[in-house]
Amino acid sequence: MLNDSELANLRNRFRRDAELLMRPADSGTEDEKSQEEKEVKPLPRINKHSVFWIVASVVVTYYVDFLRHIMENDDIKSWWFSVGLLLLGICLSLATFCIVYLEWYKGIQHYDQEYPAIPPITTAAFIAASCSFNIALWPVWSFFTPLILFTQFMGVVMFISLLG
Repeated sequence: MLNDSELANLRNRFRRDAELLMRPADSGTEDEKSQEEKEVKPLPRINKHSVFWIVASVVVTYYVDFLRHIMENDDIKSWWFSVGLLLLGICLSLATFCIVYLEWYKGIQHYDQEYPAIPPITTAAFIAASCSFNIALWPVWSFFTPLILFTQFMGVVMFISLLG
């Protein structure tokens, strides 16, 4: 068990932490604010992580001959592939609606608060699309299918993050 002095130290530490958390964000001197602003630097758009995933996606696309297999392979389960394309189209349509219409045209920055149903619908559609693509392409690449599709996904996400 803790003795009285250790309990007092612990209590004082929690009280001090609670006071820091409860302090309003606008309190503090100008020197403290400018010091905090100097410490926060935005991350660069191009970093090792982004470059790695983009290059990995290009390499995987090239070496597994991804596009030729998608267009010409008869082993692909076309019904599941069509469902995946439909669900991916829903995801991209919702993303385009949010970015182009709501953010650029309407000027709504927090569209997830204005339209709270969009993020869960998009997430569910994307998860279902990825499952459909895995089922559809499993006969082509077998156990490598999830790895190939995940690498493609990460490459596209990192490429889009470079654009905006």
